[in-house]
Amino acid sequence: MSRIVDRERRTAREDQRRIFGELISRGRQTAFGRDHGYADIRSQQDFVNQVPIRDYEGLRHYFERITEGETDVLWPDKPKYLAKTSGTTSGVKYIPITPDSLPNHLNTARKALLNYASEGGRSRVFGGKVMFVSGSPVMTKTGGIDTGRLSGIVNHEIPAWIKGNQLPSFQTNCIDDWEVKVDQIVNETKHSDLRLISGIPPWVQMYFERLLAATGRDSVIEVFPNLQVFMYGGVNYEPYRGAIEDLIGTSIDSVELYPASEGFIAYQDSYQNEGLLLNTNSGIFFEFIPVAEVHHTNPTRLSIDEIELGQDYAVIINSNAGLWGYNLGDLVRFVSMEPYRIVVSGRVKHYISAFGEHVIGKEVEEAILRAAMDHGVRIREFTVAPQVNPEQEQRPYHEWLVEWEREPESISAFASTVDYHLREQNIYYNDLITGQILQPLQIRTMRANAFRDYMASQGKLGGQNKVPRLSNDRRLAEALLSV
Repeated sequence: MSRIVDRERRTAREDQRRIFGELISRGRQTAFGRDHGYADIRSQQDFVNQVPIRDYEGLRHYFERITEGETDVLWPDKPKYLAKTSGTTSGVKYIPITPDSLPNHLNTARKALLNYASEGGRSRVFGGKVMFVSGSPVMTKTGGIDTGRLSGIVNHEIPAWIKGNQLPSFQTNCIDDWEVKVDQIVNETKHSDLRLISGIPPWVQMYFERLLAATGRDSVIEVFPNLQVFMYGGVNYEPYRGAIEDLIGTSIDSVELYPASEGFIAYQDSYQNEGLLLNTNSGIFFEFIPVAEVHHTNPTRLSIDEIELGQDYAVIINSNAGLWGYNLGDLVRFVSMEPYRIVVSGRVKHYISAFGEHVIGKEVEEAILRAAMDHGVRIREFTVAPQVNPEQEQRPYHEWLVEWEREPESISAFASTVDYHLREQNIYYNDLITGQILQPLQIRTMRANAFRDYMASQGKLGGQNKVPRLSNDRRLAEALLSV
């Protein structure tokens, strides 16, 4: 497996050109291809001229034709599955997963795991149980197509060589109520030889806490002495790492993944180098839009051989799932071009620019993590919102809602450190502080389990759900404060 990964590191440009040609050829057989003149596309520039950038809402009428049972809409024939997910503006979304795109989801996770095992002789991870903390695999039908959460869909496709060692059971995974499900997972797994666990960090942390409460042990490693690796994706692990390692009782290996319902974008291929390897040979042709042009009508669209290091780009995908010029909504930053490795720097819609500061997720996470190290504290959860109209004629500020694992001796001193680290990273924010347009950020301490209770109140406890790190308005902040 390491030889395959090594080859793909070297052939990314060639693979991307080949995939582009294959996608256009297959796309000519679809309603979308006919609508956008695929018969006349001979180059990437032709494609850019004829296929605009859209998000889910922009492609909604094509997705609706699929859910109504029509074939050959975005990709030849019909999807095998529809991945059901919820968006902030589009409500429930139905993302097609075709027989051609399914290997992107399955083989990339397999590739990441086997690559991990092959580096440094870690094959003992396969000698025991593996657990995936995921959504329910229960399927419904939409337009005659099996429909469910992506993690539930993947549960149906797990290969036999893993399924025999997989935890929890199918029946337990089908439980909808997350609180009940976690307790059942604990009962089902506490006597197992667990070697690998995969899931969203805050929900794995919750599982570990329940496990220790149920077993009376002081650490997870006492319960699972052979636990070796934690595979995760969807959120930055660093804010949770200290608390999770305290629960485990030691540090274990971690492998980062970058999956989405729309496609498996990247995975950690090296444990000595920063970043995730872009998935350039798996049915997706990537384009990248400079962050400053994200909201332009006709933004610059770059292929991988045109990007620059250290710049933030919006990810645009074209894939054998039938997604064309699709704005994934994520921002990434390239940290290497030989090979192409990225870090996720934020969400296009998750930012604060109420005053022109253009603060993104990566900046707030790095600021609070550095401050936590400086002050020796632990953060359980946090989110940031602008306070545009503070009381008593104060200047506006950023309000940070923080739930602590280990609280600092001085909240004000900690806030000053966070502010310093944020100003270091973002010149616009720094200018607003020095120009006395904004006052330094303020921190509001949240009660224990405030974020979990909020997610439960929204029906989003568990699975792949997570709280946004920042918002450009106060809707999330006010909802959290009212729980």
